[in-house]
Amino acid sequence: MAQRFDKPPPAKGGLLTRISFLLGSAGLLVAMSADAIAVLGRHVGFTFLGAIEIVQASVVLAASAAMVGATLSGAHARVHILIERLGTLWHRRMDQGADLISCLFFLFLAAGSAWVAADLWAGFEVTEILGLPLRWLRLVWIGSCLLIAGLFLWRALTQPTEPGHDA
Repeated sequence: MAQRFDKPPPAKGGLLTRISFLLGSAGLLVAMSADAIAVLGRHVGFTFLGAIEIVQASVVLAASAAMVGATLSGAHARVHILIERLGTLWHRRMDQGADLISCLFFLFLAAGSAWVAADLWAGFEVTEILGLPLRWLRLVWIGSCLLIAGLFLWRALTQPTEPGHDA
């Protein structure tokens, strides 16, 4: 079935989808505002120090929320050229396998990020100009990776693998 792009995707996940949407929107709004003020400042003659740091911190929120939202709505990229030719049973099994591999991928991302965070936790790592602490942004990213891994695992375990059991 081809995906339609003329309508927004159906709302899945309820409250978690709304929270993800709001956090991502806030991150993008803050990034856009900081960058717009910095550009305007260059044209009018004042400097907005730390605008890049604000944008970078906002991108962590926006990207984390976007990945959670994509997982909730089932919008991650998948190659269907081979799977479409399989029967229903094997199609579902391949989808389930892809969900399990995706779960492992995000668990590895979380583990690697946690390792880096643990190594740098006592270092009080902050940005150069504004002194924004990076440890909390790392925790947001790690939490997002763990949430995404959990969502993939839940989808893999609750997806029916037998034909005739439509989800």
